[in-house]
Amino acid sequence: MSDLTPNPQATGSSWTSFLKSIASFNGDLSSLTAPPFILSSTSLTEFSSYWGEHPSVFAAPAKEEDPARRALLVLKWFLTTLKQQYASRSEQYGNEKKPLNPFLGELFLGKWEDAAGTTDLVSEQVNHHPPATAYCIRNEASGVQLQGYNAQKASFLKTINIKQIGHAVLSVPVPSKTSESESETYLITLPSLHVEGLIFGAPFVELDSSSSITSSTGFTAKIQYLGKGWVSGKKNSFTATLYPTGNEKDVLYNCSGQWTKAFEIHKGAAKHNSTKTLIETWNPDTTPMSELIIAPSEKQHPLESRRAWAAVAEGIAKGDMDYVGREKTKIEQAQREMRKKEAAEGRQWERRYFTARADADETLEALASHVNLASNGDADRTGGLWRFDAAKAAKVKDETLNDEEKSTLARVLLGQ
Repeated sequence: MSDLTPNPQATGSSWTSFLKSIASFNGDLSSLTAPPFILSSTSLTEFSSYWGEHPSVFAAPAKEEDPARRALLVLKWFLTTLKQQYASRSEQYGNEKKPLNPFLGELFLGKWEDAAGTTDLVSEQVNHHPPATAYCIRNEASGVQLQGYNAQKASFLKTINIKQIGHAVLSVPVPSKTSESESETYLITLPSLHVEGLIFGAPFVELDSSSSITSSTGFTAKIQYLGKGWVSGKKNSFTATLYPTGNEKDVLYNCSGQWTKAFEIHKGAAKHNSTKTLIETWNPDTTPMSELIIAPSEKQHPLESRRAWAAVAEGIAKGDMDYVGREKTKIEQAQREMRKKEAAEGRQWERRYFTARADADETLEALASHVNLASNGDADRTGGLWRFDAAKAAKVKDETLNDEEKSTLARVLLGQ
């Protein structure tokens, strides 16, 4: 941590109070009150987009005939998502930011249009206690689809430790098959992380432990997150191996490097790595991301993140925390009133794009044991086993609201 420079904004009493508050913290991150300079104007519902910012890499496995190579391409795609998911904020702002806590029903919708065709994103806050975000990303041309959900459990032991709860399922159509129902599936677990640099007021995320990807075609990838001071001596280091499920010593491919910088993909075990075994080098600095396209604010649904949080974001940008507090309170109070009304009427909030499955999930039943994931997908800690509901999505696809209807929803649900 000697390369960190103390943040001059972290010398005040608010930062000291924040450090004291997390010393005994264990639970939902949304209850933490953070000092203004690490507050973000971005909601957690937007974080789902980090999975899809390289659509060509996301869709690439659908063109590969060999199942082992398909599994390698899935591993490569997963590794390319890590920088945006866990380092983009500290690189952009100089420190990790605390995102806005989504309200139940909050939406973030967008799409990418590039050489891979159109790739759609749907992200929805499906649960509030505990908070959980569900998402679905689909590339129409290839049929590749990712869906999943996640929540976080935080604790403090010298630093903030965060266990991510949930999983993701990637569906990849097999090139030799004609029916999309014959797609292969990949079950993806989420890495744990901790926040470094707190004492300097320049927090950043470091991944730790491991995560896995296992496929219905009999391949498993294990990613070990090493961090600074291990092996390479560089932060954000990792190693990954791909092997036939159940035979971890039979390494087919290995990857190593830094998930924020360049990494290499080699054939075989790492002990044999050389220029002859090198398959590919990935460098995020030379591989531009595709731009996420979202609708203008005035055309968004009232529950879409950037429209709903616009006043709060404005206050954060201006540094007016009193204004931020007032605008956040409007939303929180309106949400509390809606929950009371639902309870009185004996009903629950209707999710717009996702449904909590009441029956067993085929992917989890077949693959969860390979990656030490509970067969219920941690549904007991995320409010449900959430899956994208195509029928719901079709129903709201062409829905249009006039200005009066939008105003009514904003007033009733957001207090605006």
